[in-house]
Amino acid sequence: MQAISRRLALQQSLNSPSSIASLKFIYPLSHHHCGADRPRYESTLATRGVGHLVRKGTGGRSSVSGIVATVFGATGFLGRYVVQQLAKMGSQVLVPFRGSEDSPRHLKLMGDLGQIVPMKYNPRDESSVKAVMAKANVVLNLIGREYETRNYSFEEVNHSMAEQLATIAKEHGGILRFIQVSCLGASSSSPSRFLRAKAAAEESVLKAFPEATILRPAGMIGTEDRIMNTWAHFAKKYGFVPLFGDGSTKIQPVYVVDVAAGAVSALTDDGTSIGKVYELGGPEIFTVHDLAEIMFDMIREWPRYVKVPFPIAKAISTPREILLNKVPFPLPTPSIFNLDQILALTQDTVVSENALTFSDLGIAPHKLKGYPVEFLISFRKGGPQFGSTVSERVDPDSFPGFSR
Repeated sequence: MQAISRRLALQQSLNSPSSIASLKFIYPLSHHHCGADRPRYESTLATRGVGHLVRKGTGGRSSVSGIVATVFGATGFLGRYVVQQLAKMGSQVLVPFRGSEDSPRHLKLMGDLGQIVPMKYNPRDESSVKAVMAKANVVLNLIGREYETRNYSFEEVNHSMAEQLATIAKEHGGILRFIQVSCLGASSSSPSRFLRAKAAAEESVLKAFPEATILRPAGMIGTEDRIMNTWAHFAKKYGFVPLFGDGSTKIQPVYVVDVAAGAVSALTDDGTSIGKVYELGGPEIFTVHDLAEIMFDMIREWPRYVKVPFPIAKAISTPREILLNKVPFPLPTPSIFNLDQILALTQDTVVSENALTFSDLGIAPHKLKGYPVEFLISFRKGGPQFGSTVSERVDPDSFPGFSR
């Protein structure tokens, strides 16, 4: 009885205004959004943009940015860089994944303890999608695939899923920002089904979530990319790279880290990017042949090409698309001879003249020559300091133990 009476007396004393005032005196508060007299679960989030979220710390990984982001597609190529950018500023990142438990394992190292939260989900199960969004205040959709499988079509992956995420985010009520990553060249009139699906997704997302921001990155270059790496593997295995058409198609590849920085910049601004579309291309325009030259130069192999006319390239890549759903077993993933990508290469893919770009997000993109393609040195014959063309590029005096 004495213990119960002491507990009741303590509760009464804590609820009195004088005790609250004393707590404020002992523990002075540095932010007006927090306090002993404020309801514990009341939202302190801004209604527009995320520029005024409650923050704590100096801005590093152990700080609190106030952002709780659900990043769909976080286990993909762009996803790991977006997660890293969010984590290093002290954000909590919810990582939906649908494969093995090992799929998001590499991401957990990017943030402070407990800040990267893998969550298994099924993109076809609406309740599981809602579960991974439940605690978030921003959503980024990086889901995309440039080839079809027996289970997932272009339209389902690139359009239907984006529409579903935007609809659920709007119904959620607490999602402040929605970032949809599309693709440069997305158009309803494109010969590529992938680009048509991306264009349809943009329209659906803006209809369901008018405050969304659309990012259209060009072909992305980086350590895990599917452009330079694919060419380098093919060149090392077969000694040449096929050029569709005559290799004169113009493209504007971009460094993947710049795209991730653009996504985070749009996410953390004061709301100026809400409802807008940004085209994110690199600072230089290349032909496909020029980009292949950079690859050969970096792997130190003599450039050899086989020009494949578009009709022949289409004929080589068409059987997989015909047989995809007709044979009782999965077909190999297309690499260079991907019909949809071949169709996309029949048109130039560069940033539009009056489009919003990196400069509008306050970012200066990297040039590709140099650091962004240094990962290709792993393909050099004999090691990073050597290669088939090393005699043409390296001074013999630089070799250890060599003297004239």
